[in-house]
Amino acid sequence: MERAEIVATVEQERLDLADLLDDLGPEEWARPSLARGWTVQDVVAHLTLTTRLSSLAAVTGVLRARGDLNRMIGDSARARAAQYTPAELVAQLRETAGSARRPLGTQPPDPLVDMLVHGQDIARPLGRTREMPSPAVAAALDHAWGSSFYGARKRFAGLRLRATDLDWSAGEGEEVRGPAGDLLLLATGRPAGLDALDGPGVTQAAARMG
Repeated sequence: MERAEIVATVEQERLDLADLLDDLGPEEWARPSLARGWTVQDVVAHLTLTTRLSSLAAVTGVLRARGDLNRMIGDSARARAAQYTPAELVAQLRETAGSARRPLGTQPPDPLVDMLVHGQDIARPLGRTREMPSPAVAAALDHAWGSSFYGARKRFAGLRLRATDLDWSAGEGEEVRGPAGDLLLLATGRPAGLDALDGPGVTQAAARMG
């Protein structure tokens, strides 16, 4: 996907997610998401922060987390979730839906991965179906596979991941196959992605999820 296509897709994903969030009750906002240790509200707070986080705040947050980027991201999300109501967070998501701004150190496809994966983090525990456009999933898989942040290529070395619903594969070795969206969850560290996958390498893949 070209950069303009990515920005347009991310905008639509944000708006669609905001529509889904409009219908949630208090218990659903507090429900654990697929992102370990994050509630649905934490995930939404994180998605509103990615277009608002200044470089200074990012650097300060990393220093406060003693260099642990994942800890900084989690701490920032939970702090923002405590600061704003669900309605305010949904309004913020809509307000910057078309923004191409992204946090310091991230690449153009990162917001796309963020929206596709976090959309599933929210929808699946709530029993909602959230479709992902195939071109976007393919682009997100390419990025997640090659990015050191996600570590998928290293984690699944010796395995071949193959999508059964679009033309995408990566890696060499015993095959792990299934819907591209579930492979994307696997590549970004979500064990829930394993539920729809099979193949001779799936047991190895599960063992490497930690």
